[in-house]
Amino acid sequence: MGILVGLPQTGGKERNLQLNFGMNLEQRISFLPAEWYQQSFIQLTWPHANTDWAYMLEEVQDCFVKLACEISVRQRLLVVTPQVDVVKEQLKGKAQMENIRFFQCETNDTWARDHAFITVETEQGPLLLDFCFNGWGMKFAANWDNQINRKLYASGILHGMYQNCMDFVLEGGSIESDGKGTLLTTSACLLAPNRNETYDRVKIEERLKSMFHLRQVLWLDYGYLAGDDTDTHIDTLARLCPHDTIVYVQCTDIEDEHYEALFRMEEQLKTFRTIEGEPFRLLPLPMPDAFVEDGKRLPATYANFLIMNRTVLYPTYNQAIYDKEAKRVLMEAFPGYEIVGIDCRALIKQHGSLHCVTMQYPAGTLQEDFELKK
Repeated sequence: MGILVGLPQTGGKERNLQLNFGMNLEQRISFLPAEWYQQSFIQLTWPHANTDWAYMLEEVQDCFVKLACEISVRQRLLVVTPQVDVVKEQLKGKAQMENIRFFQCETNDTWARDHAFITVETEQGPLLLDFCFNGWGMKFAANWDNQINRKLYASGILHGMYQNCMDFVLEGGSIESDGKGTLLTTSACLLAPNRNETYDRVKIEERLKSMFHLRQVLWLDYGYLAGDDTDTHIDTLARLCPHDTIVYVQCTDIEDEHYEALFRMEEQLKTFRTIEGEPFRLLPLPMPDAFVEDGKRLPATYANFLIMNRTVLYPTYNQAIYDKEAKRVLMEAFPGYEIVGIDCRALIKQHGSLHCVTMQYPAGTLQEDFELKK
């Protein structure tokens, strides 16, 4: 039930808009898209010899080449790199080159999920929010990464409005949206020192609701992964999926160091409710067997998958039973999607995985004239 109104447009024309009772107008026309919202392209920020990948550069670049190939055969890809010619040579004859655009820019590292734009859909078009990235609480240098967005926007590649949010530290891996006004995050990350220390939980939630036009923020207070540098990003633990579903990492080994925290996380997830007041459908992902390097456990997780247009790319770890089970769960969560595994053992050596090195941009964020350039 609703009413039909005419909104004035340029040139004196009117555009009809259906207003549904019980729904906030602003919520309808401005929202933070879910990852499964139709996408324009995916961004990768390429590893090079001046990053922390230097000691294993060939290994990680091989992983990025495989990622680029799987992405580019399905949709457009933007590669950010200071060495365009080098990367083109690495991809030549392997990737779908006509679907790849390159942007030359100095970079510190490769974690596009955390330094790239976060895009809000508005009535006027895409709003590109440029948040401060400070190396996950000033743990690592981010001086170049923190300038990528401004340079990218100035290049004319992107379509949308730029908004400077540099007064607020926020990483894309720390938030999950269902596109309907619910945001899922972790208190351990957003309340961590050296991010937004002048903000308490109430102020942070108010800021998130205002920027992203949210109706509720679900704070996950439990769960962690050993070896995670991010102070517990949500995309390593629990992910929002279509049809009010949450997939999450489950630990069933009571001897595992993660068991207690992940059990508490699971119990809290059971208490969460959708905007409509219904419980979420919960689907557990397996916990991979431990990866240890130099005596320290690495943060391998199947929750770090990328949702694309009708495809999900998910990390595998050469553990046949768990890799297969993770695929089965994702097939259940994403019916009709192609589920493709990519070996991400290289990525966890720098404490991230597949989702961490990618960022999706919703439909309409690539300039039309740029799409024609090779």
